[in-house]
Amino acid sequence: MAGPTSMSTERTWQAVDAERAGLAEMLEALPETDWDHASSCDGWRVRDVVAHLVLSARPRIGWLLLNLARARGSLDRAIGDTAVRHANTRTSAQLLAELREGIGARVTPIGTTPTDRLMDLLVHGQDVAIPLGITHTVPVAAARSALDRIWHTAAPFHARRKFDGYRLVATDTDWSVGEGSIIEGSVTTLLLLLTGRDVAADRLAGAGVARWTSR
Repeated sequence: MAGPTSMSTERTWQAVDAERAGLAEMLEALPETDWDHASSCDGWRVRDVVAHLVLSARPRIGWLLLNLARARGSLDRAIGDTAVRHANTRTSAQLLAELREGIGARVTPIGTTPTDRLMDLLVHGQDVAIPLGITHTVPVAAARSALDRIWHTAAPFHARRKFDGYRLVATDTDWSVGEGSIIEGSVTTLLLLLTGRDVAADRLAGAGVARWTSR
C-alpha cells in the first residue's frame, strides 16, 4: 500500500461530523418527492438510507438485541427492517433534524469503529446522491482511511478475497493495494467498488477492468 493513510481517532470523528453536516445540507435542498426516490441500496428509498444513518449514531444494546431477535438472528435483515420502520414513522423534516442531532455523537454500534461510521456515511452519501444526479464530494483523506478499513477487514465486504489477483490504484491520491491486473479509479469510485456498488466501466481504467466487469 502506498503511503500512510490512517487518521487519528479525533480526526476520524471530525470527519464523521463533517459528513453528517454535509449530508444534511444536501438533503435540505431536496424536494419532498426525492425523499421517496430509490437509492443505490437495494429496496431502500432515500429516507430509509437517512434513517439508517440516524440510528447508527445512537446505538443501544437492548434495542439492537430486540431488533436482531425480530429479524430471526439476521443482522442484515435487522438493519434493513429497522431503517424502514424508522423512516415510516418520521417526516422528512424529522429525519433531517435527527441527522443533525447526530453531529458530535461519539458512539459506535458494538463491534464497529469510528472509521466504520465514517465509511458508512461516505458510501451512503453516494447511495443517495448518485441516483438523484447530485455531485456530492468525498474528501480524499477520509476516503483513503475508509478504503484502508474495508481492505483490511473481512466482513461484510470481503474486499481482499473478491479482488484477489487485482491491483487497485487511486488516480487522485497516493493509494494502492493488491497485486495483479490493474484497476484504476478515483477514491470515490474505488470506495463504491469495494463496497459492492455497481460502478460503470467508464469510471475505471486499467488492464483489469474488462476482466472484472465480465466476471
